[in-house]
Amino acid sequence: MAVEAPDRRTLRLTLVACILGSGIVFLDGTVVNVGLPAIQRDLGAGLAAQQWIVEAYLLTLSSLLLVGGSLDDLFERKRIFSAGVAGFGVMSLACAVAPSVELLIAFRALQGAFGALLVPSTLAIIVSSFPESERGKAIGSWTAWTGIATVIGPLGGGLLIDNASWRWIFAINVPVVIVTLFLIARFVPATFHNVTGRRVDLVGALLCAVGLGGTIFALIEQPLLGASDPAVIGTAIAGVLGIVLFIWHERRTPDPMMPLDLFRSRNFAVGNLATLTMYAGLGGGLFFLGLYLQQVAGYSATAAGATFLPITLLMFAFSRRFGGMADRLGPRLFMGVGPLVASVGLFLLLRVHGDAPFTSELLPGLVVFGLGLAMTVAPLTATVLGAVSSEHSGVASGVNNAIARIAGLLAVAALGTVVATNFKNTLDEQLPASRLSPAVRAAVDKARGTPLSNRAAGSLRDGDRVVVRRALGSASESAFHLSLICAGVLVAFGGAVSLVGIENPKRAVRAEECPGGPICGASQDHAREQPQLPAEVEPARA
Repeated sequence: MAVEAPDRRTLRLTLVACILGSGIVFLDGTVVNVGLPAIQRDLGAGLAAQQWIVEAYLLTLSSLLLVGGSLDDLFERKRIFSAGVAGFGVMSLACAVAPSVELLIAFRALQGAFGALLVPSTLAIIVSSFPESERGKAIGSWTAWTGIATVIGPLGGGLLIDNASWRWIFAINVPVVIVTLFLIARFVPATFHNVTGRRVDLVGALLCAVGLGGTIFALIEQPLLGASDPAVIGTAIAGVLGIVLFIWHERRTPDPMMPLDLFRSRNFAVGNLATLTMYAGLGGGLFFLGLYLQQVAGYSATAAGATFLPITLLMFAFSRRFGGMADRLGPRLFMGVGPLVASVGLFLLLRVHGDAPFTSELLPGLVVFGLGLAMTVAPLTATVLGAVSSEHSGVASGVNNAIARIAGLLAVAALGTVVATNFKNTLDEQLPASRLSPAVRAAVDKARGTPLSNRAAGSLRDGDRVVVRRALGSASESAFHLSLICAGVLVAFGGAVSLVGIENPKRAVRAEECPGGPICGASQDHAREQPQLPAEVEPARA
């Protein structure tokens, strides 16, 4: 039975629903950071509890994205989206009224689980609802607005906390959830494409959750507990075994949660490899930039958050435009050149020294980086999702989102080791232990445990304070610059991989639409090499 294509208004409001639904998930990933001191005062949360308020959400969101994408393909997407949004709203309200830190952590974990259910649904609905010629623009709009939500989190959260209570950073989700559920019920089209008789891959879902959850837990806790801690070793081993058994199971089961055949698609495999390296560089570079600005340059938390506004504004202004251009010209150019431009932006940040003046040292690099990111993200997402059939767009979205988040965790953990080692070595070169007084030696020993910070010098006398602060600043700059170099190389590698590996999709184009006269079904790369068709001859439709 033929399904009538949605009209323009329906498509527009469907996109709004997808943006609102995923936006609150990304917003809640950042808004809590500014609320931790207030939560500590109200609920008595110690440092470990404060970390888990953030990490419980991140852990379940990252480890269950693939499960959410699989369920999205197995069942009707509109219902999965609704269930995810509704559950996220209920858990947001539960967080807002949580009477203890233990319950708040539990509700945050459930909030992340429902977020993992709805995020793959938003992209899968966009792919299945929008025609191919408009998909890149739609994903560009989704990217731009969800980026805005990520930045609004710390800024808006600070205002709510200063003028009301930390509980409002969760309660504010409820009206957004109600509006989103109305839009889903009224405008989001149903998709009936799933294969009858498929079963839920419960074993695969369990192995996936254990594999990703164990690995992510080990990455999160390793910097705090140390690599030799039994909890880190045990969860890391469980995670690796879970991933190995998951792949083995998916190869054998008749109804796999993640069909491994998806990776036979060149664009899907290359696109996810580019996602891994680019988001590793993105996550690692911006993480250490934020630390440097606050702990060395002396920026406030609000000022450091506002520093990233140029990136968000560029994403907002150009993501849809670059997505539309990629629809017409093919994604390879944008996926290749965009990361290279972004890496140049990271290398420009090597000019940052001392108190990091915004206009002269930060702004040029942030603008170039944001432009490269805007060129890349929408074409990358559209390419990965367009490389598979609509039947599997949910799990494809889950895979790509999970890879992006795990890449950031891997980068922060790996680059954290590199940064800490460089910081300690540089500090030891400038302040040899044999020449230090007991008070200075104690301050330096304390500083070794907190890279990218000059606070350990605060307890020293005036003369010693100046010397130690200068050495800590120099060591912090050296370590920070090394993190930028590593991040820039990772981002650039993603561009090189895309230039070599991504294939522009084939599509039918009329002869009069291109001076080179593309042939129907010809690759856009080779279309201009073909003889021109007469304008009056219409190519056969696919």
